[in-house]
Amino acid sequence: MSVRKLKPITPGQRFRVVNGFDTITTDKPEKSLTAPNKRSGGRNNNGKMTMRYIGGGHKKQYRIIDFKRNKNGVPAIVKSIEYDPNRTAFIALLFYADGEKRYIIAQNGLKVDQKVMSGDGATPDVGNTLLLSKIPLGTTISCIELHPGQGAVLARSAGAFAQLMARDGKYATVKMPSGETRLILLTCMATIGAVSNSDHQLLVSGKAGRSRWLGRRPRTRPVVMNPVDHPMGGGEGKSSGGHPRSRNGIPAKGYKTRSKTKASNKYILERRKK
Repeated sequence: MSVRKLKPITPGQRFRVVNGFDTITTDKPEKSLTAPNKRSGGRNNNGKMTMRYIGGGHKKQYRIIDFKRNKNGVPAIVKSIEYDPNRTAFIALLFYADGEKRYIIAQNGLKVDQKVMSGDGATPDVGNTLLLSKIPLGTTISCIELHPGQGAVLARSAGAFAQLMARDGKYATVKMPSGETRLILLTCMATIGAVSNSDHQLLVSGKAGRSRWLGRRPRTRPVVMNPVDHPMGGGEGKSSGGHPRSRNGIPAKGYKTRSKTKASNKYILERRKK
């Protein structure tokens, strides 16, 4: 993985840092694994805008990703590593031994023609998916299930990874990307290795227009709004006071919003660091 800094031949390229895409092997997706991806523009079924700052953006096709990795015991060959406009991570196209094709989230170090597998017969190598009960302690993992059979929901974005710390009874102790330590059932699946495209955090867009291509409209700062529009609006010039809070009056910057009676609190051993 690498990044490229462009020469400042235009104002928009002066500070721009782009992905090298040196691990990408093809620029055309597998047609049978794509689906239409209609944009809402932040509007509901009545045409009323219910989400601010959404609109425009380049047309995209959705790539159908196999988050469950439930073809147990069937080996697959990595045919290509591809870019996915719907997520920060790269994806890998698998050709299974029985002829089926599937997309998965690509792990760091996954190569074309590499063999991957899921289930009991799989070894703890990069790209393989195993039960948490079968993964060696201290292993770097990603694409983790929270409930058995649910499919991967944790550590799926570019460069994300968790670590399997311990096993006790029917639970595994996992250190999450946020720094939180929590218990997850041993019957949940996880993939070995960190997610690909770890250099994603180093990219610099260089101009406001790139945000528009991604479907993001300009965001108005609360302090420049009027008092009727936001609790932090109003005042003369830049002298708008008040505590940082949301449009609904919920405080921000340090105020804990997680419920103290939430059912999953008992599975969290250590909260994430501020």
